[in-house]
Amino acid sequence: MTGPCPSDVIAFAHALADANARVTLGYFQKGIAIEDKHDDSPVTVADREGEAAMRRLIGERFPDHGIIGEEHGREKEDAEYVWTLDPVDGTAAFVVGSAMFGTLIALLRNGQPILGLIDNPPLKQRWVGALGHPTTFCGRPVRVREVRRLEQAMLSCASAHYFYGHHRNAFYRLAERVKLPTYGHYCVGYGLLAAGFVDLVVDGTMMPYDYLPLVPIVTGAGGLITDWQGREITGLRGKADHLIAAANRELLEAALGELNKAPD
Repeated sequence: MTGPCPSDVIAFAHALADANARVTLGYFQKGIAIEDKHDDSPVTVADREGEAAMRRLIGERFPDHGIIGEEHGREKEDAEYVWTLDPVDGTAAFVVGSAMFGTLIALLRNGQPILGLIDNPPLKQRWVGALGHPTTFCGRPVRVREVRRLEQAMLSCASAHYFYGHHRNAFYRLAERVKLPTYGHYCVGYGLLAAGFVDLVVDGTMMPYDYLPLVPIVTGAGGLITDWQGREITGLRGKADHLIAAANRELLEAALGELNKAPD
């Protein structure tokens, strides 16, 4: 598999998302039990069963591929091709009955993401970014907006409570500069950026299954995704500390300037 991401692999990613959606929607708004993981983040049976369903399909279709999943760990992670899976990104939204959660799927080739998918099962919205293909939203190509000033920008953030200390102060400094800060979108915010509805997305620390699917989606729509020091996210790098996605270079640099400004 070289060059552009093959169409049959993209179709398989859709099949993975469909399988996960059948599981998660079966539990959505059903009052299921919530557990706490070792880091105190919430997890449910929907997270675990959804990932298990996707792993089974990968094992049947691509038995030599590796998997990095949020709920069931890593296998064959040194393989040439590795899938990353986050069955319910935004479990906090899921458990309170909000539709603003998503599924994140990526395929890496030699550590570089060649395919990324965001699925929002309740609203039947799906974004796909793949090497050699334009990013699509519900099957149609999309592009970021041409907004280049913070004062005109729409910002998406899961929650300001995910930032601590000087990072929280930096986030609020940026939020005060933009036209409108919005909250609670989780991974869907990156899809909204790719589709031209928001212009900036700011996040805290993220794991590979959180950020790798976003890279082809954001960049395939003309956007950029970096950490708060401006280092571009291009491949597998372990835990990523504080991310920002922007519609263009001018907006990114202006936002980074606010995030890294010395306190008064």
